[in-house]
Amino acid sequence: MGAGGPSLQREKKESLIQPAPHTKPPFTLSQIKKAIPPHCFKRSLLRSFSYVVYDLSFSFLFYYTATNYFHLLPSPFAYLAWPIYWIFQGCVLTGVWVIAHECGHHAFSDYQWVDDTVGLILHSALLVPYFSWKYSHRRHHSNTASLERDEVFVPKTKSEVPFYSKYFNNPPGRALTLLVTLTLGWPLYLALNVSGRPYDRFACHFDPKSPIYSDRERLQIYISDAGIFAATYVLYRVAMAKGLAWLICVYGVPLLIVNGFLVLITYLQHTHPALPHYNSSEWDWLRGALSTVDRDYGVLNKVFHNITDTHVAHHLFSTMPHYHAMEATIAMKPILGEYYQFDGMPFYKAAWREAKECLYVEPDENSPTKGLFWYRNKL
Repeated sequence: MGAGGPSLQREKKESLIQPAPHTKPPFTLSQIKKAIPPHCFKRSLLRSFSYVVYDLSFSFLFYYTATNYFHLLPSPFAYLAWPIYWIFQGCVLTGVWVIAHECGHHAFSDYQWVDDTVGLILHSALLVPYFSWKYSHRRHHSNTASLERDEVFVPKTKSEVPFYSKYFNNPPGRALTLLVTLTLGWPLYLALNVSGRPYDRFACHFDPKSPIYSDRERLQIYISDAGIFAATYVLYRVAMAKGLAWLICVYGVPLLIVNGFLVLITYLQHTHPALPHYNSSEWDWLRGALSTVDRDYGVLNKVFHNITDTHVAHHLFSTMPHYHAMEATIAMKPILGEYYQFDGMPFYKAAWREAKECLYVEPDENSPTKGLFWYRNKL
């Protein structure tokens, strides 16, 4: 169950049909922080590592069961067992991804070197360039909902929408678009900056000279690349020893599910018909951070360490560990009031609705300022 109980979920789900508040809020970040119990900002190295051990133990259990017992099953049951393994393993490894994400925000421990070491190992094992993503993701947090400076899922204006988009604005085209986004979206973003902020030259997360990064960050991009090369070499050796089909079944398909959930979670956190976007004339950090929405993924909220239903709190206080985020969310909601956004629609229905309703942004013609934009869908 998501934050706030079923009655609040229904209330919020209905209220989000209307545009979210977009004027300067009547509270400050410090007032929000004062409403949250101080212990919520404390990081515990032991507790954080317990989640790593917990997730990796389940991952190993699924792996051990699949590789030692599935071949003993009669063929019809084996064909059923592997998809179950893929889903379970993919969900648990998404939780591992989230822990590495915490490391990138310095929310894992009080020691930066511990966070970066754990994050580098976990993300490299999932073929994510840790420092490369850490720095671009930090810029996303610094510029959320800014049409000029946000880093990812930056919506286009109507004039920027490609001419062929109208041919995909139908159920089959929408299904194909979602399929491509969930399967290829993450590697395309890392390699080609697809859906990312436009730069004046080619941007790539694997290129230390990419315009995404400053000069002082470039050395760590090399370290990220080294982590990816090391993980790729291990996978190559495993494929040579066990066979490519074995590697795809045990590792490849779960990784596709991890990547799909990563894109879906991020997309739904920042894409909603009620969320505003701003250009530079109107944007400020607090309103940008509040232009996000908490979602309910059911039991997966816990599997994903509540990154799904405490994302507003995460944007406001990104160094807060995930195991305090739900308590912080409950504490700050009275301060945020209507500025807190929650949608309890099942995530698979929400993905379909947002793909249909949120095609581009246009300026609010009724606003006295011209820096406010809303999602539209009429092509």
